Amino acid sequence: MFSQQLVEEIALLSKLCRSKKLMIASAESCTGGLISALFTEIAGSSDVFERGFVTYSNEAKTELLGVPVELIEQWGAVSPQVAAAMASGALTHSHADLSISVTGIAGPGGGSVEKPVGLVCLAAARKNGLVIGKTRKFGDIGRANIRSATIGAAIELLNSSIEAEDSYEALP
Repeated sequence: MFSQQLVEEIALLSKLCRSKKLMIASAESCTGGLISALFTEIAGSSDVFERGFVTYSNEAKTELLGVPVELIEQWGAVSPQVAAAMASGALTHSHADLSISVTGIAGPGGGSVEKPVGLVCLAAARKNGLVIGKTRKFGDIGRANIRSATIGAAIELLNSSIEAEDSYEALP
């Protein structure tokens, strides 16, 4: 179902999370649960994967994750602001220590000049309040390829969040 590379990357991430006793939650829009599915490809994933939210509609983002309607109206569902709110909401509504969120335009339709097909916003949040994000422009490379590339970007961002935590010092 997934490329060998993605399976190997998620296995390494799972091993890292297990060693640090970190539980992860996902909040997915354009990937429709594929990040959750990839985590559960790994035997013993219940040690590191707490839950996943598939929030494809704006209403689901609001109802399940607490993303403010006003935020979606102001910035649009595909925005760094909404991705950050999704990641924070996944933490609030789970028992996880770390979350990942993705929202984007996988195509083939739905894009615009401002937000073209292949635009994806991602965010990772930690219980200590640290939220990091990135926006990727994959281009119109096909729906399956955009979704697969998004999963890879999510794994990268989770690794970055763990590295940032290792160097993060809370202010007194």
